[in-house]
Amino acid sequence: MSFPSIGVFALQGDVREHLRTLTDLGVDAFTVRRPEELARCDALVLPGGESTTMYKLARTFDLFEPLVERIQSGMPTFGTCAGMIMLADRIKDGIVGQETLGGLDITVRRNAFGRQVDSFEGDIAFDGFDGPVHAVFIRAPWVESTGPEVEVLATVPSGPAAGRIVAVRQGNLMATSFHPEVGSDDRIHRYFVDLVQQS
Repeated sequence: MSFPSIGVFALQGDVREHLRTLTDLGVDAFTVRRPEELARCDALVLPGGESTTMYKLARTFDLFEPLVERIQSGMPTFGTCAGMIMLADRIKDGIVGQETLGGLDITVRRNAFGRQVDSFEGDIAFDGFDGPVHAVFIRAPWVESTGPEVEVLATVPSGPAAGRIVAVRQGNLMATSFHPEVGSDDRIHRYFVDLVQQS
């Protein structure tokens, strides 16, 4: 089976780690900063970073509308942390006028777990995986509500945020509140690559 070409949105965020993980899986992975690079993509990763900066830069570099069009046309897309916010149809606690690319029928709460000092990590069960995933949350969002077509893949198991949704999938789109590119566990990226190959 041929491996797909997967771009990583590279105007802002933790791009390198996603590129490394995807490349290690045999994927043709490359940075996306311009519409012509987006045109090469079979699929796209929207990394963690600052969601307000990401949408503004996407506008500045004439990527916003092409991204919306590709996502609406069914391009598999995986958002992590800020990338989850970018894929959400609705945001709580966003800045005035904050835009998203949309596609996921979810409401996300920005910085839901608190500020940078409230960042944490822990093991969570991920739907379909044999063992838990070690999840790193950095100024992370969570999903407040989902539409009927959205599949919940993971929730916080315990603590003050117990039960909060932190991973979802809807068709060719998936998103996590946490950073699966941190560390050596490539199962979530492998899950996405499988999704791309099946689409």
